[in-house]
Amino acid sequence: MKTLVLESPGSPFVAIRVLFEAGSADDPRGKEGLAALTGSLLVEGGAGPRSYAQILDALYPMAAGIGVHVDREVTVVHGTVHRDHLLPFYELMRDVLLAPRFDAADLERLRADQSNAITAGLRATDDEGLGKEALDAMIHAGGPYGRPVEGSVRGIAAVTRQDVIAFRRQSYTRDRLTIGLGGAVPDGFAQRIAADLAALPERGPDRVPLPPPREPRGLETLLVTKPCRAWAISIGFPLDVTRADDDFYPLYVANSYLGEHRTFNGLLMNAMRADRGLNYGDYSYVEAFVQDGLSTFPLPNLPRRRQAFTMWIRPVAPENAHFAMRQAMRLLARVVRDGLTAAAFAETRDFLLAYSRLWVQTPARRLGYAMDGAFYGRKNLVDELQERLRDLRVEDVNAAIRRHLRADRAFAAVVADPEGVERFVRALGSNAPSPISYATDTKPEVLDEDKEIAVFPLPVDAERIRIVPAEALFETAELPAGAA
Repeated sequence: MKTLVLESPGSPFVAIRVLFEAGSADDPRGKEGLAALTGSLLVEGGAGPRSYAQILDALYPMAAGIGVHVDREVTVVHGTVHRDHLLPFYELMRDVLLAPRFDAADLERLRADQSNAITAGLRATDDEGLGKEALDAMIHAGGPYGRPVEGSVRGIAAVTRQDVIAFRRQSYTRDRLTIGLGGAVPDGFAQRIAADLAALPERGPDRVPLPPPREPRGLETLLVTKPCRAWAISIGFPLDVTRADDDFYPLYVANSYLGEHRTFNGLLMNAMRADRGLNYGDYSYVEAFVQDGLSTFPLPNLPRRRQAFTMWIRPVAPENAHFAMRQAMRLLARVVRDGLTAAAFAETRDFLLAYSRLWVQTPARRLGYAMDGAFYGRKNLVDELQERLRDLRVEDVNAAIRRHLRADRAFAAVVADPEGVERFVRALGSNAPSPISYATDTKPEVLDEDKEIAVFPLPVDAERIRIVPAEALFETAELPAGAA
């Protein structure tokens, strides 16, 4: 096991993060959702002498909680507590980690919650999330990254209590464990946790290698149909770069220039929202991203062995969907062709040097980034960016763009209302012009550029446009074939 301690003696809090390199990528076929259900039940299924309700009662006067986050590659049990309550808090967390009860009634409650997250949440009401998961299903078809962390509807139903017990025993092992402590960590506390968690099994089975992602042919498009007033669009392709690679860092600068999450410095955001009012946000990413709560910051502890470049086009009016796809791909093509100017590079680099420091404002977030660094064999991302960006040149960024980004082929997932799908498919497949109109006065230079965008040729493979109803997605591990 590994232990990371980031002391902040002036902090009144202690953050604990216990990370196991075990996630939904370890789900056995036919029981997709086992890792997520195991993680949830670990924290919400009672532990030691207490039921889950009794654990909550014990935590309440501490104003603290024990949470869990399961992703493709890792499961993280975490909590932050005032230092005055550290020892009783830790005793509860220790029981959760070492003596889970996995109560049967809690298993059924959490099974229903997890299944509903797919059927009543993702497929029914979360159009943006559905588009992102559909895109992952295209990029990682046939592999464990090609389905939600929650699994599949049938897979969740097939999981038994014995499956959960066996998964914990095989996957929550010392060789996969990283203990993280931050804040006002008292002397000897790290050693105490390490000694306690030495009771975990030493080693489990080797992790199964990931299959290679599938490369797109042209612009392969999946239309996911459901009633919706606006259409969410996700575009992307496999990326053979992670934080373990030197090229990741110049590529991160290029991505920030193109589409930093929920900020107005990105090219996509300014051209699509600010200039045209197409939607409320347009962003790009060179690694997996989940927004941390209501902040604009990435959630830590989403390390992946494989990554993808993606663009998220927040929902647009159906009549503007074709235009929005064209504009996003045209902006990407421009960045691939021209790279960044020296001025754009300097501005973006300086922004990232300042902005990235905000990602580690709390002991828990600092721990998360440090643990991700350990996963990749690097320092934490913020420190890596601070060191590397100061010596980076615009030529380095543009060379990384040429090596890893492209605009001649990609996958696209569009969550669309059935009423307009056939018309959209005909227009997309034939590369028909897609003019746009506005309800208010628009700058002449924007209108002039719109004429070029409306006829920008997309690399569409008309034979690879598919239509799948939303309710068919993620019933099993396989992506439905769909209608041509």
